[in-house]
Amino acid sequence: MSDLFLVLLHHPTVDRRGQIVTTAITSLDIHDIARSARTFGVRGFYVAHPVPSLRDFAARVRDHWFEGPGRQFDSRRREALELVHLVADLDQAITEIERLTGRRPLLVYTSAGARDGLSCDELRHRLGSDAPALLMFGTGFGLAPAIRERADLVLNAIEGVGDYNHLSVRAAVAIVLDRLRGR
Repeated sequence: MSDLFLVLLHHPTVDRRGQIVTTAITSLDIHDIARSARTFGVRGFYVAHPVPSLRDFAARVRDHWFEGPGRQFDSRRREALELVHLVADLDQAITEIERLTGRRPLLVYTSAGARDGLSCDELRHRLGSDAPALLMFGTGFGLAPAIRERADLVLNAIEGVGDYNHLSVRAAVAIVLDRLRGR
C-alpha cells in the first residue's frame, strides 16, 4: 500500500463568488482531520497557510497536546496530532514528502463539484502502487482552479441522496479516507 498524505490548503481557495481568497485556519479542522488521518493510516497531514501568524496559531493548537495541559488530558489526541505538519504552501508539502519518501507524490485534487475524475474505488486501486499520494483538500468554497491544473488525478465529489452538497472539509476527509482505506 502506498504512503498516503493529506494537505489542507487555505490558499489559493475560492469564496462563494469564485474569487481567489485566503481562508482562516480553524482548530476543529486540525483536530478532527488529524484524528481521521491517524485512524486510516495516513503518514502525514499538512496544514498549509501563507500567513506566518496563522501557522503560529496552528502550532499552538498542536503543541497544546504535547507540552500544555492537553498532554495529560488525552494521549490519543496527541498521537493523532503528531501527524500534523505546518507549511506555507503546497510546494513546501510536496518537498517534505519527497524528502521523506524519496519520490514526488501523486497529487490528487478533491472538490465538491468534480464529476469528471475517478471514483474512490478507482483511486483505491490506483493507490496500490509504490508512489506516495497527496490528497489535496480546500477550505472556503474549495480549491482554486490553479490547484486542479497541478493535479495528476481528480477524485469525484462525494454525493448524497439529493442535490445538496456542502459538507465540511472535516466530514469530506473522513468519508474519503474511509472509502480509500477503510475495511
